[in-house]
Amino acid sequence: MNKFNVVVTGSSGFVGQNLIPYLAYSEIRCISLSLRNNWELETLRQYEAIIHLSGKAHDTKNTSDPHEYFQINTALTIRLFDLFLKSSTRDFIYFSSVKAVADTAPDILMEDAIPNPKTSYGQSKQKAEEYLLSKALPEGKRLFILRPCMIHGPGNKGNLNLLYNVVKKGIPYPLGSFENKRSFLSIDNLLFVLRNIIEDKTIPGGIYNVADDEAISTNALIKIIAKASSSSGRIWYVSKGLISGMAKLGDKLRLPLNSERLKKLTESYVVSNEKIKKALNIDTLPMTAEQGLEKTIKSFQNK
Repeated sequence: MNKFNVVVTGSSGFVGQNLIPYLAYSEIRCISLSLRNNWELETLRQYEAIIHLSGKAHDTKNTSDPHEYFQINTALTIRLFDLFLKSSTRDFIYFSSVKAVADTAPDILMEDAIPNPKTSYGQSKQKAEEYLLSKALPEGKRLFILRPCMIHGPGNKGNLNLLYNVVKKGIPYPLGSFENKRSFLSIDNLLFVLRNIIEDKTIPGGIYNVADDEAISTNALIKIIAKASSSSGRIWYVSKGLISGMAKLGDKLRLPLNSERLKKLTESYVVSNEKIKKALNIDTLPMTAEQGLEKTIKSFQNK
């Protein structure tokens, strides 16, 4: 007999494909809900939680129609949440993003940071958050707004795969002089957080960042990739001044390395996960950042 029945939108995505079998081991049954079909209040009967994963992902190439982000990430979320408020379902778990708050993070990103998203993706997520938080929750209901940073794991290549290919080919990484730190989120740690939220009724709703415990520098990431793939992982420590000069030249000549790309490659983006760990009453998440990254990198070799 199932302990809980939950509704999952976006079940065909990377998180959904991992979440459904993971929860099944804990006797939590997931029902997939497609937002492309007609769905009404009756759809939400007899379920303890809605896990709203569905959304339009961030297009880093900036080729998407900005209107689509608000149509999918904002409007559909509002419609689903309105049905949740009328239903007997206990929990609404909304997958937002750290990008709903900040595109850059010069300081450690906390949940109480004043949102200032610059992209249509981040703005559409923030608009959805604003609506959810504006509504009074009926007694007994909980709202969770989860803001994950970059999620990775076997089956999800993303930007890690690009760096993996550079290291595997023996191409030196020339930006070793730039010290930065970035937060990642392994799928294993994310699934652990979700299961605990569903099972533990004492966890208070609210906004929670979700990230691994440790932030990793790009230099350290290259070493992790080299170790996991038995590669050399060559790092060149070219002077910052020379690299910055080359980037400025790239601005004028429209070369692959320009100031904007250099900033993206070398900036820090550290996300605090202290609030969610306190809510779960734990000191550390099950998997370290390095363990999670090694697991992901090793999966690339089987492709």
